[in-house]
Amino acid sequence: MAQGYLDTLVTPAVAQAQAHYYGHAMATGGKVSTDPLGEDERGFIESRDSFYLATVSGAGWPYIQHRGGRRGFLRVVSPTSLAFADYKGNRQMLSTGNLATQDRVSLFLMDYSQRTRLKLLGHACVVDAREHPELVERFAEPADRRIVERIFLIEVISFDWNCPKYITPRFTAAEVAEAVAPLRARIAELEAQLNSRT
Repeated sequence: MAQGYLDTLVTPAVAQAQAHYYGHAMATGGKVSTDPLGEDERGFIESRDSFYLATVSGAGWPYIQHRGGRRGFLRVVSPTSLAFADYKGNRQMLSTGNLATQDRVSLFLMDYSQRTRLKLLGHACVVDAREHPELVERFAEPADRRIVERIFLIEVISFDWNCPKYITPRFTAAEVAEAVAPLRARIAELEAQLNSRT
């Protein structure tokens, strides 16, 4: 875990809860330092085809939304910045509206099959794709550009890798197909042998 993650999140109330349940507490935060993403983080981020994005409304309510796309649609622009193209959706504009008044975000990236998760903290802004076609070209695949409405730009503060405990393994259809391909090939081979004997 990068040091800035807990420095940012451990408030006096969090420390009080830690002391209550475990008899001791971490030092409280207050200083915000930036932890750059390394090669492990970059590789993990660029291999994801979805993540969860948390924002905070102007009324103080947390809001979490799923974002999905082609593998690698969340781009690592630099060790401290990310970007992704946001497509046409349900037109509620909750995340976009929230970021207009409060730029703090948290991203939660999962690899269910490997039971791995990465959490990121940062500041985000949203730009209109119509006003920034150069960003659409940079951050969206050619086949997807016609459905891009916005670009999210995220300055990363810090990150944390979580333990695999309690992550139930789940597999995509592509992962299952890859895993059973040798079995299908063997079945086809055996069926061909049986058919040649009849």
